[in-house]
Amino acid sequence: MLTIEENRVVTFEYTLTNDGGDVIDTSANHAPLAYIHGSGQIIPGLEAELLGKNVGDKFKAVIDPENAYGVRHDELVKIIEREHLAHLDNIQEGMQLQAHDGNGLQILTVVGVNDKEVTLDANHPLAGETLHFDVEVIGIREATAEELEFGLNQGGCGDGCSSCSGC
Repeated sequence: MLTIEENRVVTFEYTLTNDGGDVIDTSANHAPLAYIHGSGQIIPGLEAELLGKNVGDKFKAVIDPENAYGVRHDELVKIIEREHLAHLDNIQEGMQLQAHDGNGLQILTVVGVNDKEVTLDANHPLAGETLHFDVEVIGIREATAEELEFGLNQGGCGDGCSSCSGC
């Protein structure tokens, strides 16, 4: 029987809640989550909790912010003049915007809006949150060479062939 370790494809069902017990996300309404263990595709704390588990294992994990989406940084909240976003119609709290800077693509969440200013938060929406996972491991297999090179569902041309030449 395979256990979860580096370079294995792991599939699991999960429910994610916050400290108050509110459901943040769950696989119950869609497909289970699959990832390659050791590739950094999921938060470090959950990946550490999954290490060594087997198919059928069910467990609960509490992940602190430092091992999830990080702590909140107040300096990542900025107020800009609304006119800088005049090209966007109907700006509302909760909207997410994309911006490019010296570090690449950033996702900004609109956390405040008035007639003159927009407050943007570059923290991950779950930064500073302690995360509570309820997990069931449903599959473990060796990753293919193509998956290790390109990631899950990323290989070749994206249509199942192994080489982009001739696709």
